[in-house]
Amino acid sequence: MMMRRILLPICLMLGACMPGGPSETATRAAQYADSTLPPMKTFAAPRPIPPVQSNSDIARDFLDLAFMLESGRRLPYFSRFEGPISVRVTGRAPAHLGLDLNRLLARLRTEAGIDIRLTDSPKANITIQAVSRADIRRALPQAACFVVPNITKLSEYRKAKRSPRTDWARLREREQLAIFLPADAAPQEVRDCLHEELAQALGPLNDLYRLPDSVFNDDNVHTVLTGYDMMILRLYYAPELRAGMSRAEVAARLPALLARINPGGQNLSPRRDGSTPRSWVLAIQTALGPGAGPAERRQAANQALQIARTMGWSDHRMAFSHYAMGRLTQRVDDSLAQEHFVAADHYYARTPNTDLHRAYVASQLAAYALAQGRGQDALALVTRHLNTAARHENAALLSTLMMLRAEALEQTGRLAEAERVRVDSLGWARYGFGADWAVRAKLREVASLNPAKGRG
Repeated sequence: MMMRRILLPICLMLGACMPGGPSETATRAAQYADSTLPPMKTFAAPRPIPPVQSNSDIARDFLDLAFMLESGRRLPYFSRFEGPISVRVTGRAPAHLGLDLNRLLARLRTEAGIDIRLTDSPKANITIQAVSRADIRRALPQAACFVVPNITKLSEYRKAKRSPRTDWARLREREQLAIFLPADAAPQEVRDCLHEELAQALGPLNDLYRLPDSVFNDDNVHTVLTGYDMMILRLYYAPELRAGMSRAEVAARLPALLARINPGGQNLSPRRDGSTPRSWVLAIQTALGPGAGPAERRQAANQALQIARTMGWSDHRMAFSHYAMGRLTQRVDDSLAQEHFVAADHYYARTPNTDLHRAYVASQLAAYALAQGRGQDALALVTRHLNTAARHENAALLSTLMMLRAEALEQTGRLAEAERVRVDSLGWARYGFGADWAVRAKLREVASLNPAKGRG
């Protein structure tokens, strides 16, 4: 199976830099506690950015994505669907799933050139079953969602788990797969799972940490398919390739295929980012995944940082190592955590295609600025990243940045503008965080950063 792992929410826990203690001052967030929140907002037309990369880099990435599993196991065959692809939805699907699925299928048709359509037929190539998060955890405790070949419903998977029937390595031509999504999760989490699992149902079965601009990366920074991802899927379904090819056969066709699909990449110099050692991947998974205690997480994050230094990295992987250290040291040493976030931003700034990564880091640095009463600094930090969060359709991040901006505006005396921004953030928060209680909790968390409102 391919799955989206459960990682610590990357833009939450902003208040971790604040000292503990009960709140003695009512916060402005309290006024929304018993009132009706504004309607949920959704994104309009997608705004993907076409990749600007050398074709030799893309060819190398494509081969590593297509001929290896996340575990490091090599695949003997190139595997894809042949012919038109049909998709159906079963289970307790929330209304927003249909809207997000239609938008995604339209993108796959126009940007990736894939003939893919919705159907009601039980013989659909891909079945998307909406189930509860508890059902997914019972099937795969570390998964938020997952995709499996040769079955149509979760009850079948329980019987076929670890059997040859669900072994991706045995597939030449894909014919029938099932995707399991959490129907009771926040709308953005459902959509994020939909993008990643449908992309892997159609194309790559591997994730590569060296890719900064892709959902095919376990750092979970990108949550909707990027322009790079659409190019990879366009390559997957190019007429020059077919299911069952060997790695050598695919490699022989890629240069001419890329020259046709991405002529702008012919004369670009390759970056040739080095491979990511398995030890670093495992350390990051321990640090940010489920199951480990706080001390074990910090030890794993420190190990990942030491590996990054040993490898001599200066790219987004070094940045992510610092980011993980920052996240995991917030509650024990907020000054050290802030240093790690500054270092993360430094390395992200040196790496192309990391605007979204820097927006995440900015949310953390802005939280520190607010807590220290530096409203103008916080305002400068978040304002420059609002468009980035919107362009990448990340409502959770966008609403968080807007809430931070509202508090920063208050600190600088712009009260009316602060209230407008705060109210505007709530519609995005409903999509990003889901339930009303979660939206209000995020609002209280951000408000508590402001020293004038008390600490909670």
